[in-house]
Amino acid sequence: MTKKERVQFVMETLEHLYPEVPVPLNHKDEYTLLIAVLLSAQCTDKRVNEITPSLFNKADTPQKMVKLSIEEIREIIKPCGLSPAKSKAIFGLSEILINKHKGKVPATFEELEALPGVGHKTASVVMSQAFGFPAFPVDTHIHRLMTRWKLTSGKNVTETEKDAKRLFSELAWNKLHLQIIYFGREHCPARGHDSCKCPICSKI
Repeated sequence: MTKKERVQFVMETLEHLYPEVPVPLNHKDEYTLLIAVLLSAQCTDKRVNEITPSLFNKADTPQKMVKLSIEEIREIIKPCGLSPAKSKAIFGLSEILINKHKGKVPATFEELEALPGVGHKTASVVMSQAFGFPAFPVDTHIHRLMTRWKLTSGKNVTETEKDAKRLFSELAWNKLHLQIIYFGREHCPARGHDSCKCPICSKI
């Protein structure tokens, strides 16, 4: 298969397996999505979804969040890991949203990435899933699959994101990055992966 054929095969296979792709992190608006994505760093979406109901019952807006102490936030989110840094970031970004953005989550990469605890990948998820802006968030899982499928020789997620954006149509980005995540969980795990049984790896 040429690279162009691999790209086409990957897209067709993912569309067949995952015609619908719900956002994996439970949320109800831009703010709760931003917090959920921040919490998901080095933590599974499943674990985040177990924790956010307790957090959002107490504080689902920046105004409510800053009424909690950093210690209170930390106690709730502790099972997610990295709770000291994440609790400070959640409190800090909530203050900035109130003071600089009228309590709203900004809809630009520059403003999002200026918030504490928000890197390019988190900003990309929010821009894609909250605002519908074409983005291709690349985490370690997507990086792994793109490498397995010989679609990138990127040494890191930044290079892999550039390759993904070059290879795939911009119209497909928002859905495709979710399809790859679902596929990785079900068929193409990091450990114990049987390439002979994988619907994509076995063919390319």
